[in-house]
Amino acid sequence: MAHAEAYKDPGTPDEQSRRTFMANAVIALGGVIGIGLTIPLIVSLLPSSEATTDQWSGLTPEEAAAFKKATDKMPVKVTFNVHETNGYFGATDIAQFVWAVRATEDQVKKERPELFEGADKLPYPVVSMGFVVFSPVCPHLGCKYTWNTAQSKFLCPCHGSIYSEFGKHEAGPALRGLDPLPLREYQGKVQITWIEYQDNNPHMIIQKVG
Repeated sequence: MAHAEAYKDPGTPDEQSRRTFMANAVIALGGVIGIGLTIPLIVSLLPSSEATTDQWSGLTPEEAAAFKKATDKMPVKVTFNVHETNGYFGATDIAQFVWAVRATEDQVKKERPELFEGADKLPYPVVSMGFVVFSPVCPHLGCKYTWNTAQSKFLCPCHGSIYSEFGKHEAGPALRGLDPLPLREYQGKVQITWIEYQDNNPHMIIQKVG
């Protein structure tokens, strides 16, 4: 009974004061930790001082020179950096690449009419500067496909999807063709907008821009 009564003993005023102080200190420390976690999260959701609404990534003259290597039957891989900024890591340059195919609008439209009309009509030109540039991400499950010179096809090594030179889906489990990306020449510089589309979907649904 003595032990049970001891739990009911509120203690001396000094002991009560110490307990109150410790409880308040723990609450204050929890608040500081919460703020420390919340601020970077909020910053990551807000535009930084460097961020703009312009999602175009400029290519260096050396990177842009890769377009000249493309022929009517030989796409080329064009590398460039996508500039990203967030509250945790600041500004970073992420290396990416696209496949550039020399083409006319009529050529692409003949094989990929869905890109020019209907639900999947793109809000940007499919062909620009005499090229269509494709995201290197296979629209099936996100693997990186490659160009096979012997077959003159784009082949995905992961699950066997096959695409024509102009990105038409010809075989394999993918539900759509390759995803064209925006390309332009602006103030003397070649620029590309990096867009990530949802995979394993027959429609082009944007997940991320830039």
